[in-house]
Amino acid sequence: MDNPNDPNQNHLLAALPTAEFERLARDLEWVAMPLGEVLYESGGQLQHVYFPTSAIVTLQYVTEDGASAEIAGVGNEGVIGVALFMGGNSTPSRATVQTGGSGYRLKAHLLLEEFNRAGPLMRLLLRYTQALMTQMSQMAICNRHHSVEQQLCRWLLSNLDRLSSNELTITQELIAGMLGVRREAITEAAGNLQREGLISYRRGHITVLDRLKLESRSCECYSVVKNESIRLLSEAHNYH
Repeated sequence: MDNPNDPNQNHLLAALPTAEFERLARDLEWVAMPLGEVLYESGGQLQHVYFPTSAIVTLQYVTEDGASAEIAGVGNEGVIGVALFMGGNSTPSRATVQTGGSGYRLKAHLLLEEFNRAGPLMRLLLRYTQALMTQMSQMAICNRHHSVEQQLCRWLLSNLDRLSSNELTITQELIAGMLGVRREAITEAAGNLQREGLISYRRGHITVLDRLKLESRSCECYSVVKNESIRLLSEAHNYH
């Protein structure tokens, strides 16, 4: 279960050396992150950064006619608000809670103060940003070259890694919106996976029954992003 008193559920916060963590910890504010909440809109000024613990947030680009697609997902492995410390202070994407839960937020100026010390936090956040860029670029390739079924497998696995259970609470319509494809295509792909015993689907709940088979049906994009994130974060632990 989500322990509201433990920021170390977020892997970035957990990777900080004690001194840096303690400087931030007194100003970290626990926040509920309910499904559908918009943490920031496209072009908005960033007042806080968010470190999810049990929530998952989707970064989406929304077109002028209202269509949208996910460009990255962020869960307990990351932080929302990289534009702040990269110097932009606003971003063309929208950040929306895709899986309800909770996390911690920190006022923007406090994060910048610690970042500008040019110590472990700066190096950690830059490494995370590299992992996020890998995810975004891999997702662009995936959406262009891989089948809807492969994309669905990749999406399910990526989100499963951010949760403590094998069940996701999400509708096929929402997944279609994330991947930028028609709902019928998701229904067909999910139906194939269910018939083969890889997942079960009922009323907005997807349970993964055979993770190994799901990984074998996914494209290489899942493992590329996961391995890069593991490499970057494990090297970050060497700062201790």
